[in-house]
Amino acid sequence: MSTTARAFAVLSCCAGLAVFASSPPAEETVAGMPADEALRLGERMYREGILPNGEEMRSFVHGDIEVFGTMFSCESCHVRSGMGSTEGTVVTLPAAGSWLYAPLIGSDMKDLSRERMPDEFRQKPFRPAYTDRTLSRAIRLGRDPDGRVFNTVMPRYVLSSRDGEILINYLKHLSAEWSPGVDDTTIRFATVVTEGVSEADATAMMATLEAIVRDHNTQDRHEEERVRRGTWYKQEKWLPYRKFSLSRWDLTGPPETWGEQLEAYYAAEPVFALLGGISDGDWGPIHEFSERERLPCLFPITEFPVISETDWYTLYFSKGLYQEGEGAARYLRRAEPEVRDAPAVQIFRDDPAGRALARGFRETRAGMRMSEPAEVMVEPGRELDAAFWTSLAQQHAGAVWLVWLEATDVAALELDQDGDRRPVIAIASASRLGGGVAALPQSVRDLTLVTVPHTLPGQMGRTRIAIERWLKIRDIPVTNYDVQAKMYFVGWMMAGVINMMRDDFYRDNFFDITDMMRDQDYAIGVYPRLSFGPGQRYASKGCYVVQFDDSDPPTLIKKSEWVIH
Repeated sequence: MSTTARAFAVLSCCAGLAVFASSPPAEETVAGMPADEALRLGERMYREGILPNGEEMRSFVHGDIEVFGTMFSCESCHVRSGMGSTEGTVVTLPAAGSWLYAPLIGSDMKDLSRERMPDEFRQKPFRPAYTDRTLSRAIRLGRDPDGRVFNTVMPRYVLSSRDGEILINYLKHLSAEWSPGVDDTTIRFATVVTEGVSEADATAMMATLEAIVRDHNTQDRHEEERVRRGTWYKQEKWLPYRKFSLSRWDLTGPPETWGEQLEAYYAAEPVFALLGGISDGDWGPIHEFSERERLPCLFPITEFPVISETDWYTLYFSKGLYQEGEGAARYLRRAEPEVRDAPAVQIFRDDPAGRALARGFRETRAGMRMSEPAEVMVEPGRELDAAFWTSLAQQHAGAVWLVWLEATDVAALELDQDGDRRPVIAIASASRLGGGVAALPQSVRDLTLVTVPHTLPGQMGRTRIAIERWLKIRDIPVTNYDVQAKMYFVGWMMAGVINMMRDDFYRDNFFDITDMMRDQDYAIGVYPRLSFGPGQRYASKGCYVVQFDDSDPPTLIKKSEWVIH
């Protein structure tokens, strides 16, 4: 070949390379589809047990028992974050890619400290890292990379090669990178205060949370020293230590603008989770923001939580006012026949509190297939005088009255003791009555019950003493015990959950661990008990029903236990 020909060939080759390099990269695909679509379908397989074609995943347990993905999915045992769980004697190991594609030195230990491990302790890993091939075998045949057979409760899935590729791709991405709000030294949190909350209550919450953060951060010198010079076999515990930081996000203006304000705060400073928070109104805009960003919100103080059976990212103390209506409906279902079978009528103002109480009663009663209640909605500002109550008695004598009103509204409630124009029974809300429970007229005390969604007077005395002493030691005056006790519990619980996360700083893992907590009755001073479980987002499950006698001051008589089934 001549010199000219060789030069032309080289130039042609270089031109071709230049064209190739400047072309946009081909879109990443998985199983012949766009990568983001494959992730979405893999997530549905993992969480819901639904194949990409919309059919249920099929599998076998205990050898020959066929089960379907909607009976229990991968998430049922490996949990949402893929970090695994323990149920009785069944230990479910992590299914997240960061664990699957790395060797384990123990059944629950990653290789964090191997470089410090003395030679005499270096042994063959508990299991080697998976590959795509060995992971496919594990999903279909129930064997690990060394050929060991899984527990027979682990499903053996019937999957096509394409569906298996989609699921494995999702596992590789599951909890693959730390969630926003975490770096090598710090975990960042925020708390939300909405417009309308008094500064005294906001300060009570902030002072308590800031004391919790300050207490944690005073340990940093000791923790850093343990990481630097501590024994190798405790590095799994010590290496994940992080300082805490806490920011206050104030929301102002109409609630429909809160979402944009939250997005601006979050863009300026991504946080790992929201702690507490306080609002006198609807928590819905903050709840929706948490769902969009997959941002955990731990125990906000609100009487108006979002009631949902499927949302994940906000854990509430209770269902708020809704829960009192719910408790009343459950109590009536267990009452004697003349009360249980009587028609019910709800009397409430057309405001958020009245509507929440009425909705809780109405929806719970419908779920128990009991008759629909009649409803008397009182417009805002109307004064309820004796004529109002006389008319109500004429129309609804012999019914069960649900009186979701304030103490001033029932002041004129006088009924003829000897007449027949009386309700069978009346139920009121302690939260709605406020401090006016004792103001119930004498003529109705004998037939009026009250729902109480918190600890009764005289209960949990030792817990209150402990919380008040904790506040006193930190020079925090008790200005709103309810708010401060709730935030004390948030700090107590959050510290334990963070410690159990080790270095798996994934938001879903934060709530997976929370869901597996035991019932708590020690550190919470305003509820008898808080209960947890997978996907449960209302920790206080109960409500007392009580009655007040006609003594002065009235004596409380408990008519139900905390949980009414």
